[in-house]
Amino acid sequence: MSTSLPFGPELRRLRLEAGLTLTEFSSALNYDKGHLSKVERGERSASPELARRCDAFLGADGELQRLVTHPEPEPVPGTVEPPARPSRWVVGRRVVLSAGTGVLIDFGLKLGVQALAPTDNPLLAPFRMQFDQLRKLGQSTAPKALLPLLEMQTRMIAGLAAEARSSSRAQVLVLASRFAEFTGWMAQEAGDSSAALGWTGEAVELARAGDDPHLGSYALVRRALVTLYAGDAAGTVALARRAQRSGLPPRIRGLAAQREAQGHALVGNEVDCLRSLDTARELLAQDDSSSGAEPVIGTSHVSDPAAMSTGWCLHDLGRPKAAAEVLDRECRRLPPHALRTRARYGFRRSLAHAASGEVEHACAIAADLLGVMPAVPSATVNSDIRRLARELSRFRSSRSVRDLEPALARVLAPARD
Repeated sequence: MSTSLPFGPELRRLRLEAGLTLTEFSSALNYDKGHLSKVERGERSASPELARRCDAFLGADGELQRLVTHPEPEPVPGTVEPPARPSRWVVGRRVVLSAGTGVLIDFGLKLGVQALAPTDNPLLAPFRMQFDQLRKLGQSTAPKALLPLLEMQTRMIAGLAAEARSSSRAQVLVLASRFAEFTGWMAQEAGDSSAALGWTGEAVELARAGDDPHLGSYALVRRALVTLYAGDAAGTVALARRAQRSGLPPRIRGLAAQREAQGHALVGNEVDCLRSLDTARELLAQDDSSSGAEPVIGTSHVSDPAAMSTGWCLHDLGRPKAAAEVLDRECRRLPPHALRTRARYGFRRSLAHAASGEVEHACAIAADLLGVMPAVPSATVNSDIRRLARELSRFRSSRSVRDLEPALARVLAPARD
């Protein structure tokens, strides 16, 4: 099928080949018959969401979706790396100790002095404890409020490592790299993709300085998340594949395969998506990182990342009913305190129910989640909230939708400023 073909006539041809009347087709898709008729005649353009659903139902293997979207060009080798930027973490101890004294006092200036003493290995435990606490705080705090603290602590730990004894310097640098990686994630949640890529790059520098052979590959998975939310499926798949080379821990390769699946789902490539999900499931089943001393790479709140990603991908593949079933099950397993994670997958769950025609249930799920969004604003979650608002706009005759629209608008309003 050529991408120069008009979407409407091609949709009609495939529908008739499947032996479906317009009434049967509209009922199966939960779309208005009149709207579909206008789309087929070329009087209305099709949304990517409609194209995905038509694609999945008619078994077009992503071809219909490609008629309404312009796929990103394949990345040229060597161009997927973020642009170089001056390092922000190599700072001297005097500069570190003179910045943000209130925070440093809270953490304990004596610990900073001990970092330079012969008995500096025991200091890693308090720093690690602080990292775990900040990560937990990120689940219930606005990223813009947390970013200044994260940036300063990353620089502080890296600066102290530069003067620490050689026996523990590598360990301190590796922990600093985890701070930098988490800082990048919070920057992405704040809507600053450039800063997210920059901090992720600095995490790689710190990890290399600490002789960590693995975080650099996980950074590719993090960069692939930025390209995923930018709608760049080809870039997402390319980055994720680079992070699956042999010799890496199963968790990193599993998370990379999971991200690759999301990239394939974005363009309706069901075969490769499901294959990547199977790979992710097998690799993550081998993961035993949660029993180690180092912080867990990737999410620490989703008990079965492969299953949750399956629900995520099924929606993008145009199979909202199947997606809703998986996401219902997996969202029930999320810890109550993980507000950011619950919002991320909860809105995707609401979106799947709305796309399945279960409008009142979708609104009930979203209404519960919208109340926590002021506490945990998220640029990435907002992308699904916008999709939910568009999906629900087809059902304005529903009272549940009309009641929810003001709350949706309030959450999305800052993103448009």
